Amino acid sequence: MAKGSLSPRQKMINLMYLVFIAMLALNMSKEVLSAFGLLDKKITDANVATAQRNTAFMESLATKASDQPEQYAALKVKADEVNTISEELDSYLQGLKSEMMATLKAEDVDDYEVQDKPDFLDQRFFKGDKLKPEGQEFLDKINKYRTDMLAVLGDDYPDIRSSIESNFSTEPVTNRDGKKRDWINYNYEGFPMIASKTKLTQIQSDVKTTKNELLSKMLAGQQADALALKNYESFMTVKKTAFYPGETFDGSIILGRVDPNTVPKREELTLDGRKLVRDQDYTINGGRIVLNVGAGSPGDHKIEGTLYYGEEGEETEVPVETGFATISKPNAAVIAADKMNVVYRGVVNPMTISIPGIPDNKVTASGAGLAKASGSKYNMSPGTGRTVTITARGTLPDGQVVNTSSEFRIKDIPRPTGTIRGEDGNGGPVRMQRQGLEISSVGAALPDFDFDLKLNVTGFSFKVSGQPTVRVNGTKLDGAAKSALRRAKRGEAVQIFDINAKISGNSGYILKKISPVFIELTN
Repeated sequence: MAKGSLSPRQKMINLMYLVFIAMLALNMSKEVLSAFGLLDKKITDANVATAQRNTAFMESLATKASDQPEQYAALKVKADEVNTISEELDSYLQGLKSEMMATLKAEDVDDYEVQDKPDFLDQRFFKGDKLKPEGQEFLDKINKYRTDMLAVLGDDYPDIRSSIESNFSTEPVTNRDGKKRDWINYNYEGFPMIASKTKLTQIQSDVKTTKNELLSKMLAGQQADALALKNYESFMTVKKTAFYPGETFDGSIILGRVDPNTVPKREELTLDGRKLVRDQDYTINGGRIVLNVGAGSPGDHKIEGTLYYGEEGEETEVPVETGFATISKPNAAVIAADKMNVVYRGVVNPMTISIPGIPDNKVTASGAGLAKASGSKYNMSPGTGRTVTITARGTLPDGQVVNTSSEFRIKDIPRPTGTIRGEDGNGGPVRMQRQGLEISSVGAALPDFDFDLKLNVTGFSFKVSGQPTVRVNGTKLDGAAKSALRRAKRGEAVQIFDINAKISGNSGYILKKISPVFIELTN
C-alpha cells in the first residue's frame, strides 16, 4: 500500500480494499465456473439432437438395406462399423462423467459454482508425475477410436480424415511458455471438475458430429451412384388397368426418375411384334414416351424393345418389357352369393358383387339388409319376406352406366337336430350306459348346413316310459331327471324332446322346433 506509519483509519481502509479485491476475484471465478456449466449443458443438448439424427439415419439405412440389399447392404456394414466404434468411445466417456458427478451431492449437480475442485480426475488419472492405469486407459480409448475410424475411412473422405486426426490427436501440446506437455496433463490436470466435464462432453460432441457427417456423405455417395442411368428401369403408367375395343391406349413408358432432360437418343419399340414409329405411334413428352396406339382386340398385348440413352459419351441400354390387357366391354354385373344361390334369414350371408372392367370403388350395390364390407365384399342379413332384390350399379371409364338387378330367395334356417354327447341319433337310438347319460350334455346341431352356427341349449324335457315327464333347465340332467332315469330298465328307450336353443350372438331369431333324441340304455 504505502510505507510509513498509517493511522488506524487508513489501515482499516486498506484492509477493506484488500477484501474488495479478493471478492472481485472470487466472483470472477464463480462466473467462469457458471460459464463452463452453461456451455456443457448447451453442448449436451446439441448432442441429444445429433444422436437422434444418427439413430434415425441408422433406422432408415436398415430399411433401405432390407428393401434394396444389392445397393445398400455394403454401406450398411460400413455404417455399422462406424456406429460401433463411435458408441464404444461415447459410452466410455458417458460412464466417466457419471462417476464424476456421483461424487457430488444431489443438490450440487446443477450448481456449477461448487464444482471447482480438480480432485476426481487428478486422483483417477495421475500419480505424481506419472499416469495411473485409468489415465492410460483414457488415452488408449481415444487413440483406438482415431485408429479404427481412419481404418474404416481408408483413402476416402480426406476432409473427415483430417478432422479426426485433428480433433482426436493426443500428441504433446506446447503451452504458453513454449514448453511441451503431455496431452492428458495439458487438458485435464488441475482443472476444475466442471471444466473437465465440459471437455469430455465436447469429445462426445466431436464423436457424434463426425459420425453424422461421415454417414451422410457415405449415403450421398451411394445415392449419387444410384442416380446413374445404368441403374434405372423403365415402367409404364396408365390411367386405367383395362381397355375396350375401339379405345386408344394412352399409357406412358417412363424411367424411375422423371426428368424433362432425360430423353433417349433413339428408341426401338414394338407392339405385339409390330415396330412403333416415333411421332406416329408415340411421342416424347417431358422425359415420358407417350404411346398413341389402338387398344386392339381383347387379350394381352406386349410392348417390348430398348431405349438408348447417352451417358458419359456412351450409349446406355434400358430394356423395355411391359404390356396391357384389352377386355370386352361388359353389359351386366356379376352378382353371386358366396355360399349358395339363396340367402338365409338369421345369419350374415357373405356376397361378392362386382362388374368386370369397373373398379370396386366405382360400383355401388343396394338391397334390403345389404351392407358393404370392403372392396367387392358385402354382407346380406335378410329380413321378412320370401325374396330380396339386389341391384348393382357401375360407371365405365367412358361414362356409360351399367345397372343390373338380381333376385335371391330367402330361406329360414333348417330344423336343428337334438344331440346327446354330440350324437344326433338319426341312424336310430343312441346306445348309452345309464351313468354316461347322467353326465352327458344335451345339444343341438344343423347337419349339412352351409353356415357354422353355434346353438346354445337352454332347456329340454326328459321322459322315461311309465314316469312323469321332467322339465330340465340347462344342458344336463338335473336331480329329478336322474331319479326318473334310475327307474328305467336295461334296454329301455328314454326320450329327450322339446329342446330349447338360441343362436349364439343372435338370440332374437326363433329356430324351428328341434328334433328329439332317443337313447337306448345298455345297462
